[in-house]
Amino acid sequence: MKRSLINRVIREAEELMAKHSFLLPPFGRYSLADWKNCNKANCQEIFDLGLGWDVTGFGKEDFFNYGLLLFTIRNGKAGSDIYTKPYAEKIMVVREEQVTLCHFHWHKQEDIINRGGGNLVIELSASDPATNSIKGGKFEITVDGEKRVMNSGDKLILTPGESVTLLPCHAHSFWAEKGSGTVLAGEVSMVNDDSTDNCFVLEKEALRFDPIEEDEEPYRLLCSEYSKWL
Repeated sequence: MKRSLINRVIREAEELMAKHSFLLPPFGRYSLADWKNCNKANCQEIFDLGLGWDVTGFGKEDFFNYGLLLFTIRNGKAGSDIYTKPYAEKIMVVREEQVTLCHFHWHKQEDIINRGGGNLVIELSASDPATNSIKGGKFEITVDGEKRVMNSGDKLILTPGESVTLLPCHAHSFWAEKGSGTVLAGEVSMVNDDSTDNCFVLEKEALRFDPIEEDEEPYRLLCSEYSKWL
């Protein structure tokens, strides 16, 4: 993925967040120079827990059809005596018909929330974590506290303000509904580990973090590259 594309979509995300009055923590506005001049020892939690900007195209080199922009606001680390938070929070920008590939988590339970903008379409399936596969059949979810029974492959549409609770075994893919506008989506979850807790169940070769082609200077650093630049 080209750095110029990453820079562009981060700038557009900042505009969308401003439109919806969603404010990031101060380090979300740090330039490369700000990072180089900051007290890095005081920012170790940001580095260790992967807080900050995250742009992925899942290795498909087709970001506007297959991709997602995220910002991890807070996180913990399972089993850590230092980072003891048992929860995490993200904000995400989901474009119309821009697909986040079908995946489930072995450990993380999460709420996905439509914070504003268009309608969020989530395709849901029951999965078998033991075999890393879709198993089909009926399963239960909750939408803002209300129980719903789904069949594997059903699509749930969340309008602004609505949310769904997903268990680790709930495989999910999502995108913004065509014609409804870009979605500002939130995630409140158990501790998040993007390095080891994502199973792309239908596309085993999908990448969580894309290689970057440096065609211009970073506008914002990504959470996966602090060690490279700092």
